[in-house]
Amino acid sequence: MKPAIRLVLRAALSVGLVLAFGGLCAVPLSNQGLSQRDEETAFLSENDIAMTKMMAGMAVKPTGDVDRDFVSTMIPHHQGAIDMAMAELRHGHNEQLRRIAQEIVVEQQQEIVAMRLASHDPLPTPAPSPDQFQAPPVHPAGMHMPAPR
Repeated sequence: MKPAIRLVLRAALSVGLVLAFGGLCAVPLSNQGLSQRDEETAFLSENDIAMTKMMAGMAVKPTGDVDRDFVSTMIPHHQGAIDMAMAELRHGHNEQLRRIAQEIVVEQQQEIVAMRLASHDPLPTPAPSPDQFQAPPVHPAGMHMPAPR
């Protein structure tokens, strides 16, 4: 791929990711009403799940192709960093660490895309950003109402 095209793709991805995750740093995603101990328990559980998933994903059978093996281990490693950073964004309170976590999410996603492009792997289908999910309104009696038009 030509360097100019790669630069445009990275810039477009960066802008999209920053916009998608910008809201995550603006408003803490922590569960209000949880005690500090409950919040810590939730964070540790999510972090443990992320690390377990990452380690399992990195345990690949060598293919004999160093480049393919490198990508096969690094993508789960980067995804693990993203998952751990998301746990910080959901439960952390230190604004400096939350900003670092946001940067980790954006940078690691960019590197995953770059590795997939370099190894000619297909890119995953884009998913909606967390703020694009909208639950349908619920009637006071508990019945779902149609979404507003």
